[in-house]
Amino acid sequence: MPIESRFRNARPRCLTAALLGCTALVAAFQPQAVHAQDNRSIVLDTVVIESNRTDDDAGSIVATRTMAGSRMATDVLDTPASVSVITSKEIRQRGAETVEQVLRYTAGVTTDFYGGDDRFDYYKLRGFDASVYRDWLPMQKAFGGIREDAFAYERVEVVKGGNSTVGGPSEPGGAVNYATKLPRTQRFGEAYVTAGSFDHREVGVDFGDNLTRDGTLSWRLTGRVQRADKELDYSKNDASLLMGGLTWRPSDRTSLSVVLDYMKRDGSTGSGFPPGTNFSRDRFFGEPDFNYLENERTSLSVLFDHDFGNGLKFGANARYSDEDRGFGYVYIWDADGLNPADRYYFANASSAEQFAADVHLQYDADFGTVGSRTLVGLQYSDISADSRTWYAPASSIDYTDPVYTGGLDLDALAPYTRTRTDDSIASIYLQEELTFSDRLIATIGLRHDRMDLSRTALDGTRTQADFNKTTSRLGLTYKITPELSTYFSYAESVLPAALTVEPEEGEQYELGMKYRPAAMNALFTAAVYDLRKTNITRQDTSENPPVPRTIGEIRARGIELEARAEISPELNLITAYSYTDTEITDRLSPNQGNSLGNVPRHLASVWMDYTLQGHGARGDMTFGIGARYKGTAYNGDDNGSKSDAAVLIDAAYSYALRKDTVLSVNVTNLLDEKHREAASGAITYNPGREITATLRRTW
Repeated sequence: MPIESRFRNARPRCLTAALLGCTALVAAFQPQAVHAQDNRSIVLDTVVIESNRTDDDAGSIVATRTMAGSRMATDVLDTPASVSVITSKEIRQRGAETVEQVLRYTAGVTTDFYGGDDRFDYYKLRGFDASVYRDWLPMQKAFGGIREDAFAYERVEVVKGGNSTVGGPSEPGGAVNYATKLPRTQRFGEAYVTAGSFDHREVGVDFGDNLTRDGTLSWRLTGRVQRADKELDYSKNDASLLMGGLTWRPSDRTSLSVVLDYMKRDGSTGSGFPPGTNFSRDRFFGEPDFNYLENERTSLSVLFDHDFGNGLKFGANARYSDEDRGFGYVYIWDADGLNPADRYYFANASSAEQFAADVHLQYDADFGTVGSRTLVGLQYSDISADSRTWYAPASSIDYTDPVYTGGLDLDALAPYTRTRTDDSIASIYLQEELTFSDRLIATIGLRHDRMDLSRTALDGTRTQADFNKTTSRLGLTYKITPELSTYFSYAESVLPAALTVEPEEGEQYELGMKYRPAAMNALFTAAVYDLRKTNITRQDTSENPPVPRTIGEIRARGIELEARAEISPELNLITAYSYTDTEITDRLSPNQGNSLGNVPRHLASVWMDYTLQGHGARGDMTFGIGARYKGTAYNGDDNGSKSDAAVLIDAAYSYALRKDTVLSVNVTNLLDEKHREAASGAITYNPGREITATLRRTW
């Protein structure tokens, strides 16, 4: 590994200690050198600083280490998986606020496929819903869960392909992990104000310092408040975040962090547009008095690690969260496309409590020319949830002259469905990494999950099921040169689907190559894969309301290319291409031979920014431009219709008013390109042009 990469990923306090140590050495030897006058030189051994932290790349768009492949901090070049890391620098440069915006320039990721529907975070990996983690503890899926706030996280890691041995039961397409912002070892801070399209007003802060002079106790406070509308009439897009953390470091070997955060969203969603029409995006065909989205969550996270020395380390993470979420709206579902358009009420109210914990031991040792890293751990998660859904016909609407008729009193209407969930998963896992002569790396993963699942239906009927599943993983990495590696991996995944069927299972083969040139801070990756998922349960959107159906087996094959490069101190480049070929292969399915809905076969993107260095009275100016291509995708598994292919342009500009103050302007969908996204019984459009201006001060 280049020495620059080693130091870039070290803890700041370790680097400070190393510099102080070098200063002491120089001071110790200097008198001898002055008096001896014999031109003797003293050669010191090379000092290598290592760290288990993987989030110390805030000043770069190129991450060098990740825990995504094995839960052990590993050089990306040595990880036998396709991994993308979106650092805080990239997030800030592109002005990304939502998770979908964060992931837009990542290979293998499909976003924004439900247009103006903002109930959930909509993204897929390799054609499948993504599994979601925070600090590698499981969360609920993106689809159906609370929309995350990107400002709460240091960086976002995306690992493509199924791998239940790393994080537990998961989707075969991959996982998204959010790294929580933690206190640092030095004083820092930022404060900003934002204004923009759709009456967007926002303020935010993120700052911290040491509570003790020796840096053993540090704090951090992060928060933002957003008040905004959306481009749709009668809409709202408000959000709040407050997060505080404490980190205690009684020694260089021990760290304990406690983070408490509160997040709230108060918004609205879309109603869709009648088939056969072409209205502007702001036209609203729902009900103004029944159009809401409410999310509220409180979480407490604890992260602990201790280094015993001699290669033995202990780590433990735990998180408790309590959330309430709900939505209600009137949507268009019109099969014949005639005026007036048919509409329906749809609402949901859910609450959930989740506890997740993980403890593990890692032991590193060398046996001659063989290096060994072993990780053994236990993980437990428990979630209790209550979800109620209401569904009812609404009055039709004349879309040439809409007349609104009012909302719906949910207290006076019996739920369409109600489900009480009580799931617990207990797991034991092993990860082993063997390095032979610094060239060949074998990675082995084994995990056993015991899943105890319980559902109580609307009529009080309770159903229980117990599943025991063992998954495995094998990866082989060969370092052709210190800058170039190639890998092969086989990975299995498992995920509970329904109590009446066996869990969904995935199996993937992947071959890839990674290149990190020594002369440039860059990472180039390429991967090809073959992925299969069995025992599939999916929502059939051809029915109204959608119903779950088992469709058997799905196959996905594809190619992914990605590059992140700091070509020069002034020029950065991010580019990605994905080819995803999905097929329903189950011979008993009526959709046999069809492709999965909402999965474009081709995705491509490029982002470039250039900094013009300031001279004299003028500060630095940075110009950014990006293009995203989304190919056509079927609107459903029946392949009855397709969404449109499109190219969207994004742009950014920033000007340094002074060394610590920057004014930036970000534009998404610069040309206000409009195209249809996936939908059944209605039309939805991609998000339109949005402009925001931010004044940010850092210290």
